[in-house]
Amino acid sequence: MEAFIKFVGAIVTIVVMVIVLGLIMSWPVMLLWNGCLVGTVSGISEIGWLQAWGILVLCGMLFKTSVSK
Repeated sequence: MEAFIKFVGAIVTIVVMVIVLGLIMSWPVMLLWNGCLVGTVSGISEIGWLQAWGILVLCGMLFKTSVSK
């Protein structure tokens, strides 16, 4: 039972760390989008944190570098 509690604790810790890391990495995307694009490009509206996180994930998938050994 103690091993199960440690396993669940590790899973919860990993999930929390992913959320915190996502917040830290998507915050600058949100600030740049809202600060630079909204006033410059017509038709662009402000985005929230989850939308910035989505843009970050999408750019990660589109511009991912593959290294072959």
